[in-house]
Parts: sequence; C-alpha cells; structure tokens
Amino acid sequence: MKFKVIGAVSLAVAAAGLFAAAAPAFAQQKTITVWWGKGFYRSEDDALLDTIKKFEAKTGIKVELSQYAIQDMIPKTVAALDAGTVPDVAYSDSYDVQAQGKWAYEGKLEDLTDVMEPIKSRFVQNTLDASILYNDVTKKKAYYGFPLKQQSMHVQIWNDMLEKAGFKQSDIPTDWAGYWTFWCDKVQPGIRKATGQRIYAVGQPMGVESTDAFQSFYTFMDAYHVKLVDDDGKLLVDDPKVRDGLIHALKDYTDTYIKGCTPPSSTTWKDPDNNVAFHNKTIVMTHNFTISIAAKWYEDSQNQALTPEQREAGKKAYEQDIITASFPKAPDGSTIRYRSDVKTGLIFTAAKNKAEAKQFISFLLQEDNVRPYIEGALGRWFPVTKESQASPFWQADKHRKAVYAQFTGGTAPFDFTKNWKFTILNNENVWAKAMNRVVSEKVPVDKAVDELIARIKQVAG
Repeated sequence: MKFKVIGAVSLAVAAAGLFAAAAPAFAQQKTITVWWGKGFYRSEDDALLDTIKKFEAKTGIKVELSQYAIQDMIPKTVAALDAGTVPDVAYSDSYDVQAQGKWAYEGKLEDLTDVMEPIKSRFVQNTLDASILYNDVTKKKAYYGFPLKQQSMHVQIWNDMLEKAGFKQSDIPTDWAGYWTFWCDKVQPGIRKATGQRIYAVGQPMGVESTDAFQSFYTFMDAYHVKLVDDDGKLLVDDPKVRDGLIHALKDYTDTYIKGCTPPSSTTWKDPDNNVAFHNKTIVMTHNFTISIAAKWYEDSQNQALTPEQREAGKKAYEQDIITASFPKAPDGSTIRYRSDVKTGLIFTAAKNKAEAKQFISFLLQEDNVRPYIEGALGRWFPVTKESQASPFWQADKHRKAVYAQFTGGTAPFDFTKNWKFTILNNENVWAKAMNRVVSEKVPVDKAVDELIARIKQVAG
C-alpha cells in the first residue's frame, strides 16, 4: 500500500487565500521525502499524518510521504541505495533486524548524535543502546539510527477454550517442563474431546519466512541461558555449555511439533499465520512478539464499520476471553529475561536534505508527537521514552498492564545489536532452518545444532 501526503498545509493556506505575498518565498522551501512502513492499525498511520501536518505548518518544509508494506521496505531501500536515490528519512519494522547494522558498518548511515544527544535523557537506556552502532569507515560507534518503539515476547491464550478443555488459568503450571506437558498432554486432548474438532493446543511458529520463529526460539535459548556473543560481539559458540543449551532449546522447541501439539502447517507459517490460527480458534495458545493478537479484537470492538454484534464479540474477546501472559520459569527455576527489539529509523549518508530530515526526526520524537503514534498501535508497540512509558494508557486494561510489567521488569538486547552479522543470520533464519532439519528431515537435534553453530561461525565469526 502506498499513499502520499504532499504540502498539506501549503495547500490549505493557498485555498484560504492567506499570506499571498509570502507565496513566492514559500515556494522555495524544501521538500523532504519520507519512506515509512505501513502501520498495522489506521490509528497509528493517522497519528503519523497528524505529526507531518504539524511539522509542515511549523517549518514550511513540505513532506512527501510514501508508505509501503513491511516486506517491501528492504528491497525498495536496497534498490534506492544502489541507484543513489535514497529517501531523506526512512523507517521500517524490519530495518534493525535484517539490515541496519550492516548499513552502519559500511558507512551508509548518517550520524544522528547531534539529534539524539540533547534529548537522550528522555529515553530509556536500552533503547539508546540499540541505536548506537559501529561504523567501520569511521572506526567508531555513534547514533546511526533513532529509537522509535520496541516489542517483546508474550503468550496469548484463549481462556474460554481453556475452560472448555476442563481447566482454569490457575491450573497452568509455572515450571518449564510442566508447562509444555500441560498444553500437549492435558489441554489438547481435553479441547478435542469437548468439541469433537481437531484443535491444537499450541501455535509454534517454525517457518523460515517467519520472524516469529526466530524471536520465539531466542526465548527458548534464553530459558537455557544460551549466550551466543559477548558484549563486544565476539562469538561464544565454541563453549560446550552453549552447545548443550542450544541442544536443549532446539529439542524442547521441536518436541511440540513431534508430539503433534502444533499444526503441521506451522513449519511453513509466515508472520501473520499464528495470529490467523488463533483468531480462527484452531489453536488454544501461541507466543507472539507483540500483543497484536489481543489488540485486533480491541480494534474490532471500536470499529464502527462492523455490526453491533461484531463489536460486542470483539469487546468480549478482548476483555474476557483472551489472556496475555508470560512464559513459565526457566528450567533452573529462574525468571526468563526477555529480549526487547528496539525499532529504529534512519537517515542515509546519501540523503539530499539531511538538515531538514534531522529537523523532522527531532519534531517526531517530541513527546506530544511520538506518544500518539505509539499508542495508536493499541499496545502492539511499547514506548522508548520514560514519559510515554508512564502514560495511563499502559494501565488501562489487563493486556497493556502485562506488557508494561514485562518491559519494566528488565529486558536484554538481541545479538545483532552487538554483532551486525547476526542480521544476516536472522535474514536467513538459520534458527527456523535448524527446526525444520529436525522435524521435516528427521535430522538428530545434536547434528542440527552442530550445523547451526557452523553456520553462525561462518557468517559472524
């Protein structure tokens, strides 16, 4: 999807016949191009458009906005880099995971220290850390991106299906082994007996084209305290403890499939597919890297284009039937420290209007502008600023409170923030490939792990 917002304020001024004498000077004002990933909800796109209108009105700088589907952003950006026709400002949910560290390393990103340094006290430290990347041309780290929002891992459960299977939320074990056994050995037989339908207890993302698969697998690795790199980005995969942890994590992850507790199609799932399976009630629970599953039903409850019955169904699902929860305790009884994925925007060194682009970023990151954009996503994204995290929005219902508690409990960064070559591994999704080696090709878990380690060393060593 693509649309443009061009000179909205200047058009309004012209239409009103005001400041006609200033028109020739105004016509000489700059135009910046902004590429932005299409929002998940209309309300977040509307908040971005409102900010653009305010920016144009305040500065006289016109903004030409193009929005694209997330899966199109990196191919379009790579083509623009090759052609030397990059936008002035760019943002995509996929940049940080798959490309931004590489671009910073290669010297293709503009240093945004002059934008971030004066306002860094407003931001939570982990979001600043994720924006500081290494440039091999300058041989230094700097702000080669600006933090905008972040996400982490959550579990979504149909409480009404759990009850239909004969259980309550309080029956869910909190220990690692007991938790997964509960879903496979108790809930799945219970829900199938109660409904007569082939419902699966778990939605376990395993598709190579699914970022959910690698993000979920990282949570399993974290349950076994697997540390692939040190703080300087040096690989630790030759440590026998790392190999042992990977074997346990991969076995636990794939056992759910081998036991028949997740749909056979989960090996080819893309990012929306576990959401769809949950919404269709063909699974009882799934883990997802946002609360977009629950938020979909909230959006339905507010959507005036739907029938009253559909809105009421959305309200019931959001307020009563869906649970947002955390993972169980790690196998050693400790609490898992979740990864946070801080989404960052950027300016390329080849951009033509860098000064005006930095003005736009500074304006966007003002609290009155960034907060409506984040909250417009209905809880799907968590804020990067201290003030926005303290907003009443995050205490408004049980789902948002769960997100708030998880983030404020402390998070850890992904490995690609320390070693940019992990963006290549994530783009290949070596994690899902290892899963599929086990479940589809019947390769022993330890052999699949050895192949995984070999590929990590080949790419990121």
